[in-house]
Amino acid sequence: MSVIKVKVPASSANIGPGFDSIGMALNLYNIFSFEEIDRGLEIIGSLEDKKAKDHLVYSSMVKVFERVGYFPKGIKIKIEASIPISRGLGSSASCILAGVIGANKMAGSPLTQEEIFKIATEIEGHPDNIAPALFGGFVSSLMEGEKIYYNKIDISKGLKFIAIIPDFTLSTRRAREVLPRVISHREAVENVSRLALLISALSNGRFDLLRPALKDKLHQPYRGELIEGFTALMDKIYDLGALGGYLSGAGPTIMAMIKEEDFGFIKEIKAYLESISLGWDVKELEMDLEGAQIVEKP
Repeated sequence: MSVIKVKVPASSANIGPGFDSIGMALNLYNIFSFEEIDRGLEIIGSLEDKKAKDHLVYSSMVKVFERVGYFPKGIKIKIEASIPISRGLGSSASCILAGVIGANKMAGSPLTQEEIFKIATEIEGHPDNIAPALFGGFVSSLMEGEKIYYNKIDISKGLKFIAIIPDFTLSTRRAREVLPRVISHREAVENVSRLALLISALSNGRFDLLRPALKDKLHQPYRGELIEGFTALMDKIYDLGALGGYLSGAGPTIMAMIKEEDFGFIKEIKAYLESISLGWDVKELEMDLEGAQIVEKP
């Protein structure tokens, strides 16, 4: 059988006040190759330190095979990873989507894109990374019982996204453990207001509103405490001219939004990180509008 190649973009979820409800795809990719072989399971370039059968890509494939009644003799998976693991950039979502898409293609493509979305969300547990990684762009999503709603939102041009990636990981489980079980009515209203302002500002190009719109009461104050120097770094990105900044997903990556014509920010933020002896990575990214793709050979 021929090799199936799937390209999945990174994703940045929450985006300030949009906890578990919004996310966007970014032009940083993991590429997965799938091949049916005579027997066994082979995984090359694994993203996880787990037994092969427990690997997230393979276990996601199994979900599809069970759903559609396809039983391959054996599977070979090759992973070319560029998305950092456990950094709040959707590495897990990329593995899940690749497994679901690859298995569906191997089985003769019986699933629709909507069915792929539903299965992948069931595996992940929430759609805020899955939706943008699959559909591309900036996406809002909602789970209501067994139903999943989503909508792509057009964002005005003129922004670049600078991922400031720490040299340590932060598990989603730990990042969720620090969140409060109950918040006040006032804090809930404030977050809803900021989310509405954020979406309207991005849609209308009112980038001057991003700083107040990106503030959050639900997760950033608590998760920020897990990241040494978080508050100082957030203050610094604004000192250097960023339009906005937020904790990407569960963290620890911090995302800065800057003007498209701002060519000095990256140099200055790198110099700052070096001055405080932080060997963090800095990547200039743009929004990916296509989402996950099966890469066709020429």
